[in-house]
Order: sequence, then C-alpha cells, then structure tokens
Amino acid sequence: MAVSSGAAGPTLTQEILSHLGLANKPAAWGTLGTLRTFLSFSVDKDVQRLLRAIAGQAVDHSAIIDVLTNRSREQRQLLSRAFRERTQQDLLKTLQAALSGNLESVVVALLQPTAQADAQQLRAALKASGSAEDVALEILATRAPPQLQECLTAYKHRFQVEVEEDIKSETSSILQDLLLALAKGGRENYCGITDYNLAEQDVQALQQVEGPGTEGTWVVIFTQRNPEHLRRVFDLYQWCTGQALEEAVRDRFHGDAQAALLSLASVARNTPLYFADKLHRGLQETEPNYQVLMRILISRCEIDLLSIRAEFKKKFGKSLYSSLQIKALCQLESQQEDGVGQNVTHLQWHAA
Repeated sequence: MAVSSGAAGPTLTQEILSHLGLANKPAAWGTLGTLRTFLSFSVDKDVQRLLRAIAGQAVDHSAIIDVLTNRSREQRQLLSRAFRERTQQDLLKTLQAALSGNLESVVVALLQPTAQADAQQLRAALKASGSAEDVALEILATRAPPQLQECLTAYKHRFQVEVEEDIKSETSSILQDLLLALAKGGRENYCGITDYNLAEQDVQALQQVEGPGTEGTWVVIFTQRNPEHLRRVFDLYQWCTGQALEEAVRDRFHGDAQAALLSLASVARNTPLYFADKLHRGLQETEPNYQVLMRILISRCEIDLLSIRAEFKKKFGKSLYSSLQIKALCQLESQQEDGVGQNVTHLQWHAA
C-alpha cells in the first residue's frame, strides 16, 4: 500500500499509518515477530540519514520512520549510542524536538529500552484511575521472566520506589493481590510434563471456594501456574461442572476483580488472541486508541506479532493491516467533512 499527500505535509493519520506499516511485514527469521534484525545495518549510514532528515526546513518523517521501524530494538540502542558519540547530542531528545503528537510518542517508544518503556507505562497505569487492571496486568502477565525483572529494576531506578509499594497504595482487594503476585514473578515454568493430579486438585479447589476470604485460591492458581497447566485446569473445570471457568468468574466476582481474572484467563488460553482482541477494541472507538495500538504493535513486533495478526484475521474476518487502514480512511473522511482535513489522501490497496 502506498500513501501520498499534497505539499502541505502528512496529516496526523498519515504519520501514524506510516509507522504502523510494520504490521504488514513478513515474519522475522526464527521468530513469530514481524521486525527482524537488519542485516545491512550500518550505524554510520543511519546516523547520517537521520541527521539529513532533521537538517532541512521540513522534517523528513518518512526517513525517520523507515530507519527506526526497520531496525531491531538492539540495533536502535546501538544507533542511539553512536549518534551521541558522533554528535554529542541525545538522539531521542533531538528527534523529540523535531516531532510532535503521536509521531513523537512512536519515536519515544521505539528508542526507549524495553524495560524503561514498560516501567513508564506500568507507572502511568497504576497512577491513572481505572486502568490498573488493564495496562498493568498486560505488562505484568505477558512479559517473559527476564524481561519482567528488567522492567521492575528500571521501575525502581526511574521512580525511586518499588512497584509493590505503588500497587499497595493505588489498588485494593483481589486486584491488588493479583498484581502483587504477578510482580513477584513466581509463575511456574512449563517443563513439558503435565501434572494431572495437581490439575484435578486445582479444579476441586476452585469448585469449593465460596464466600468471603476465599479469593486467595484464585490468586494462587491464576498467578502461579504456568499457561499449559491453566489450560488443562480450564478444560477439566468445564468437563466437571458443565460451565466455562470464565462464566464462574463472572458469577463469583465483580468490577476490577472480575476484569483482572478474565484478562489472566485470556492470556493463559491464547496470548496472541488476547492482544488481537485489545487491538480490535482500540480500533472500534470513534477515535482510534493510538496509545493501545502503538504499545502493542511496538512491544510485540519482535515477539509474536505474526501470531497476533493470524488470530485477528481468524476472529474478525479481515487483516489487522487492512483494519488499520480502513479506520484511518474513515477518520480522514470525517475530518474532511468537518472542515478539518487539509489534504486529499490516496490509498492504493494491494492484495495480502
């Protein structure tokens, strides 16, 4: 797909579309990600290209995005260090001064080390009313153990407080217990052997817990068991009771606790589908939720974005890439009808 515009420069929607192109790339070698290590990577060439992109009167957005979305996060960190050595300037601050809006946010997310980006988003989620069970759970429940530990270390270094302290001060009840348990990073690793006895014991425990003070059983099982084991528990629970475990959660819990447990169940059942659902919800809003789109696409593009794309297409009947484009086109048409749009954007479609 090609995007072109008039001389007035790219609109906000076009800026976002330009970087979301990473969702249409093929799988990286040996991974389920779409962003691969750039084999012809040259630090000197990239530094010079970025300098040229910001040197003229008009910032070359396309060049900036082309470089940053075609380099792995490790390569982007090497580029940042080389930029500082050669220019005595910080690359992130230099680009921030040249950009604005959502495009600036994209560049910040791309150039930040993963641990710092996660720590910043985790802090914002805990401090923002009503989002802890969403963004905080996403980060704490979907990061691999080494990545989670780096995030928590960065959190303490950046904000001078342990994440547990913020969880205790900003949340309560079972949501707090779930977040604290996840932050400890004590989830069991799958060793390739299914413990059927433990699965049966967990099902019996979940069936028996009723009344106040019994939430601890749900917390332990949902935060300590590995996903393979949890999927076995979910199947056994439905076989024994005739009810999906998610239905039991809806009957037993309410509010933040219900939302948190349902999210954890979704992550355990199918993590790529969990992210596909979140992307779809972000696209269903009147104004696309670019924060959600950017966070997920950037954080998963080197991990499992190919699987997320496949789950999106399977569930919603259209590709993630085309859904992003259609939403952007509708937004542009709405802006033009309201007198906001300044350019006519021509979208050329190519079959996937």
